[in-house]
Amino acid sequence: MTQTPENPTEPTLKRTPLHAAHLRAGARMVPFGGWDMPVQYAGLKAEHDAVRSSAGMFDVSHMGEFRVGGPGALAFLQGVTTNDVSKLRPGRAHYNWLPGESGGLIDDIYIYMVAEGEYLLVVNAGNIDKDWAHLQRHAAGHNVTLTDESDQWALLAVQGPKTLELLQPFSDTDLAARKKNAYFAARLLGFNVMLARTGYTGEDGFEVFIDASQAETLWDKLLEAGVTPAGLGARDTLRLEAGFPLYGHEFSETIHPLSSSYGWVVKDKEHLGRTHITAAPPQRLIGLRLERVPVREGYPVYADGVQVGTVTSGSSSPTLGHPIAMALVDAAHAESESFEVEVRGKRHPATRMALPFYRGA
Repeated sequence: MTQTPENPTEPTLKRTPLHAAHLRAGARMVPFGGWDMPVQYAGLKAEHDAVRSSAGMFDVSHMGEFRVGGPGALAFLQGVTTNDVSKLRPGRAHYNWLPGESGGLIDDIYIYMVAEGEYLLVVNAGNIDKDWAHLQRHAAGHNVTLTDESDQWALLAVQGPKTLELLQPFSDTDLAARKKNAYFAARLLGFNVMLARTGYTGEDGFEVFIDASQAETLWDKLLEAGVTPAGLGARDTLRLEAGFPLYGHEFSETIHPLSSSYGWVVKDKEHLGRTHITAAPPQRLIGLRLERVPVREGYPVYADGVQVGTVTSGSSSPTLGHPIAMALVDAAHAESESFEVEVRGKRHPATRMALPFYRGA
């Protein structure tokens, strides 16, 4: 389903299956990666706090889903990703990278093993077309089938310390027995769904895969069960507090991925771009604490009066009560304690802070 813009010269925004539900809930909608998405409902802080203290849910149906199957599926995925897909078993999932030939990332993804020889890849919304073309190009010579199922699925992320308590009465599965990164079929509020104990907030929770045609009814029932709707604004402050990189900010085709602390995603195996990706990164991703002035992506970072890097993500932290940021800085300055961030021509002091800024229970 697509939206007709008021200005015909503006690009048409795509809509998720939950678009009407967002409007009913009074969401403020904004363009995001080509989609019309809710940035907030009751307010960013209220939604952020609901996820930290109880349970909130996000519409992440704009993400892409690719099914990879066939006798050559494992060998294919081993060659186009950095993590060890051979370690997965049916009903398990892991975080992974799609490296480019030159060492940057095409995308960072999640891989769910559905069954022997069958996998589901969840990719970033803004990278769906690029990822699809990349995978198809490298599938040549492999006995593998690729299917783009992005339009078939709706995806809801229910996150927060009370998620289990709120969902369990409405499911036929012992949710507490399913460990982190589990992926399994279940009944939830009368619907057949796939659940994954994964998320992007720093809290416990489940991501719910459901047929797109049923998503709106499930969303409404989750609201009735006491789950708070949350928008992109809270999703960003939550993931920033948890120190999670965001593609296009901390990762890209030109940023060395080992600048981050996610080197564990690169295993000792042959894969695309291995020579470049295992070279020492020229920059490091660090956390910064500021006292009063929030900073944004692109702001210059200084040490000893010299620019040594750039802010990649920044915001005021609702949980911690002060501004925080992630920044890519020259490797030689990554262990420095004191920095300055320039905001509209004025430099403000910043202190290096260990990532993640916040750890859930």
